[in-house]
Amino acid sequence: MQLKYKRVLLKISGEALAGARGTGFDDATIAAICAGVKQARALGAQIGIVVGGGNFWRGRSSGEMDRMVADKIGMLATVMNALAVKDMLRRLDVPATVMTSSVMPQVAEVFTSEKAVAALEAGTVVVFGGGTGNPVFSTDTASALRAIEIGADAMLKATMVDGVYDKDPHKYPDAVRYDALTFTEVLDKRLAVMDTAAAALCREGDLPCVVFDLGRPDNIARVMAGENIGTLVRE
Repeated sequence: MQLKYKRVLLKISGEALAGARGTGFDDATIAAICAGVKQARALGAQIGIVVGGGNFWRGRSSGEMDRMVADKIGMLATVMNALAVKDMLRRLDVPATVMTSSVMPQVAEVFTSEKAVAALEAGTVVVFGGGTGNPVFSTDTASALRAIEIGADAMLKATMVDGVYDKDPHKYPDAVRYDALTFTEVLDKRLAVMDTAAAALCREGDLPCVVFDLGRPDNIARVMAGENIGTLVRE
């Protein structure tokens, strides 16, 4: 099959790994997501993954804790999630490795674009942990940055809704879904797609982003194959 996007960066929220539990890990949910990754890889796709940490820690709602400390705890949460995703992929017979933004040799190797690209070209799924390695920046920004660094054809943002809406579809039944947007529109309209730093990086790096529903993990392969799913954001 001819893939529209051969190499992608897949962004998965930490909350997605929790399933109906809301926090921590839900093994069946992680298995379903990783099965979707396996299906896409079987088509010849090269896949990097960034996972958020919201199933363990929401730094911006951590009360009076210093913001820099809270964000560092959040980055460690993403490393835990990266390890869980790698473990599940390997249980599904998918070669996978974790690369972190900070040096922690007992846990994973540190990220470099050269090592990541070599692993991807060898057929290994690379799971990136630790965000950008700096506080303040979100995992959306980390996803855009890693996507550009590995030369991804697109960033795939897996969410719990089927695209980008003009307002929250869970609250407003008259919300309208966009089939396509530009990053300039995302920034000007302040749409809740990704933070402004991530949107600016994607725009400047000419990196398209597809926002789609992870409720059907087979959507990962369908998006990579070029099916018209979700919302395409590009400049």
